[in-house]
Amino acid sequence: MTARLERVMQKLPQTYAGPGGAVAVLKDGKPILRHAWGWANAERRIAFTPQSLFRICSITKHFTCALLLKSFPDPSVLDADVKARLPHLGDKAPTTLQLCHNQSGLQDYWAVAMLHGALAETPFANREAARLIGNTRSLQFTPGTRYSYANQNFRILSDILEARTGQSYAELVRKGIFDPVGMKTAFIAADTRAMPDGSEGYEGDVASGFRPAVNGMFWSGGDASIGASLDDMIAWEAYIDATRDDASSLYRRISAPVTFSDGRPAAYGFGLARETMFGRAVTRHGGALRGWRSQRLHMASERLSVVVLFNHNASPGDAAEELVAAVLDIEKPKDTTALPTPGWAGTYIEPETDLSVRIVKTGPRTVTLHYGTGSDDLTLQEDGSALEPESGLRLSAGAEGLRLDLPHDNQSSVLVQSGGTAQRDIEGRYHCADLGAELAIVDTGGHFYGACSGVLGDGRMEMLEPIGRDLWVMPCPRGVDHFPPGDWTLAFTRDDKGRITGIKLGCWLARRFVYARMD
Repeated sequence: MTARLERVMQKLPQTYAGPGGAVAVLKDGKPILRHAWGWANAERRIAFTPQSLFRICSITKHFTCALLLKSFPDPSVLDADVKARLPHLGDKAPTTLQLCHNQSGLQDYWAVAMLHGALAETPFANREAARLIGNTRSLQFTPGTRYSYANQNFRILSDILEARTGQSYAELVRKGIFDPVGMKTAFIAADTRAMPDGSEGYEGDVASGFRPAVNGMFWSGGDASIGASLDDMIAWEAYIDATRDDASSLYRRISAPVTFSDGRPAAYGFGLARETMFGRAVTRHGGALRGWRSQRLHMASERLSVVVLFNHNASPGDAAEELVAAVLDIEKPKDTTALPTPGWAGTYIEPETDLSVRIVKTGPRTVTLHYGTGSDDLTLQEDGSALEPESGLRLSAGAEGLRLDLPHDNQSSVLVQSGGTAQRDIEGRYHCADLGAELAIVDTGGHFYGACSGVLGDGRMEMLEPIGRDLWVMPCPRGVDHFPPGDWTLAFTRDDKGRITGIKLGCWLARRFVYARMD
């Protein structure tokens, strides 16, 4: 281990403060760092060790895709199975590969759960999953044309594998991956309320204190169900390196280039993000549930793998990047030279998705873009644009207006500025026929609150924020999944007499829902 890697390792518990964590770095297939600290369960004083069981959550997805290709080398033979699981879909059904690449057009079912009245701790198990998947009636884009994260893509894949083979997902992944690779303690951690060794996930921070996170999910499928220790993940990364020269190996196959239907390269496929880090290609994925955060990445050109596990909500992706920089002995360049501030600050509508876009100047060379599930910091460029270099997300002004380029989503559009003051006649009840769900908006002392209701119950009231004429946002800071939908955009529609007729409602994960006014 280099002195720099040692320094970074020693600072991790303070930089990413929380009850506990574990990290591993492999170079040329061998661990050069294997370290754990703190507590897997602070209340019971159970130490966090390389053998502690951990929810790797969405890292499960690339294991599911590897298992799929091992079982069905030509995934297209399952396309009819996908269609059969969407019996009410009025649009053309996505293909099996489009599910693998998050190009299905399905609205994420954990986001949709919030529109059905789920609370953050609402139980969500096999029955709820089957109900939301089976009731799907429309898509948010034509399959293959765009990227949008939808967890049930991988749940559908594992359900089909179970039906086709007559074996449970747990049996399939044990025989197909865990045993051959040597992931000795990996298992299906279906019940998110507890881990068999007592390991716990935590909410909170240093200032407010940490407390055990309460989750109600029951995972048994291929989207987020795997539990594994740091040593299990080391075995997987070592397997990736050992089979690096075998074109038929599982990881070589799931990390191969993928495209959209128009032939453009896609930055996500087979449950893996394809990105660049310090000018080098990486394949990676994170995992998250309330209280559990993880990241694993592989940089094939350097034969380098990194695994980070936190049982709290600090960023494992940032920690992984620090570890990579230390191994490669690379300094991240910093340029604080001020550039002219573009006059972009304000609120817009992205016309294809009908979602709000908010832009704020945040530094001498940065603007923050609020779109999707969170915010992105973009760096101002000499040509007058603003860029997030790793994703390629770019804002640029031209004769036609302010353009937002989202290459990761295979999307580009000219934003529509939202001006004016929000009108105050939005109180009422609204119904979405596609979902069979309702939205109630209530005026309480001049402040508007909204709440959703549906097959999962009655959701909590959230204060609405006006951001433009007939444009509001409804926050969703906590969802049934760790990463909540974020802000829901509510774009109110009116008839020729100016009366509200309905709402176009959506977030990046689940959009283009139409609600009609009921009263």
